[in-house]
Amino acid sequence: MRLVPSVVAVIVIATLLAIPVRTFVSARDKMALSPEDAPEAPVAIVFGAGLRRDGKPSDILRDRLTVAADLYRQGKVKRILVSGDNRFEAYNEPQAMHDALVEEFGVDPGALAVDYAGRRTYDTCARARSLWAVEDAILVTQAFHLPRAIWTCERLGIRSAGVSASLQPYAKGTSFLLREIPAILRAWWDIYVVPPKHVEGEFEEDLTA
Repeated sequence: MRLVPSVVAVIVIATLLAIPVRTFVSARDKMALSPEDAPEAPVAIVFGAGLRRDGKPSDILRDRLTVAADLYRQGKVKRILVSGDNRFEAYNEPQAMHDALVEEFGVDPGALAVDYAGRRTYDTCARARSLWAVEDAILVTQAFHLPRAIWTCERLGIRSAGVSASLQPYAKGTSFLLREIPAILRAWWDIYVVPPKHVEGEFEEDLTA
């Protein structure tokens, strides 16, 4: 009888590890390594990734914006939705993303939409679907984040492909990858057990029109 708790523990651990593995494998064929290899879609969704002390995009976020701008210039997408955190008065991630795309990358402001409440991956996907009527999108983020982003957006009603914004080695690259394991487990919990509360807002516009 003493073996029963051990067997149960092994089963639970194996199941918990299988979920991230399955998520990574399921997204493998939907991830492009460069904008040139990405499919066409009406919209690119760019996930926030922090700001520097001067309010400019972090290195990780700048790489995401670089890839999004390339997708736009190559005609792979017609619109770009930038989504990030703006809970605090002195921290406006989506506005910094918008300004960088316009001022540094030369993207037409009319091609941009700004989500000021994309606090988590779940929030960004849910709001893209409900506020901007996005049904088909290219997701722009680093390779370690793409599987979770694709999996989450698809289960919230967005057909998704992804393009990697891993344009350089990152100082905490290994920790970012390891962090995806609990993050994926939480994503499964959010989808299948208890959907999290998020800022819902009013309908903005149909980005696919």
